[in-house]
Amino acid sequence: MIFPTSGLYVITQPENNSIVQTLEAVEQALQGGAVVVQYRDKNPIDAEQLASRLLTLCHQYDAPLIINDAIDLAAHINADGVHLGKEDGLIQQAKTQLGESAIIGVSCYNALTRAVEAEQQGATYAAFGRFFPSDTKPLAAPADIETLSLARQQLKLPLVAIGGILPSNGKALLTAGADFLAVVGGVFNENPRQSAQNYGDLFN
Repeated sequence: MIFPTSGLYVITQPENNSIVQTLEAVEQALQGGAVVVQYRDKNPIDAEQLASRLLTLCHQYDAPLIINDAIDLAAHINADGVHLGKEDGLIQQAKTQLGESAIIGVSCYNALTRAVEAEQQGATYAAFGRFFPSDTKPLAAPADIETLSLARQQLKLPLVAIGGILPSNGKALLTAGADFLAVVGGVFNENPRQSAQNYGDLFN
């Protein structure tokens, strides 16, 4: 599965939801126009089953499934890629386990140097944030829109913006150079299909 060029990047919110509820919400987001799905689950009950079913669902909509943190899980279910934070393993390790064609995203927070290194090591995309207050990660360090603008000038990688993004503030991030808006609660807290469409309008 090829990583798209731009669009809405949704991150799952499976906490307190059944597998069926999570799948239904993700499908609604895909129907609303989401182009990438990341499976993120900090308290998994049956990660392998949910991830496998998400992969099947995403491919029905021609969207790649990225696994957050867990290279082993991504390899086990043959996911399209993995997203790595500072403590989640090395890019080369991910390539070794998943293959050279795997999608590999890297969290760069507010650090342009980390993004430059990720590009040199063969990452697929760089993610910056949080840009706005976030209920999902309320303690995450803030990122500056200026960092995003500098990254756009210096990097050829697609750029993902994350953190408290709403339809009302997302346009500023796209203008600064983001190719993707990564969203959790803004899509899944209420009516995922319509919410995804509202974000999608920002790209038109």
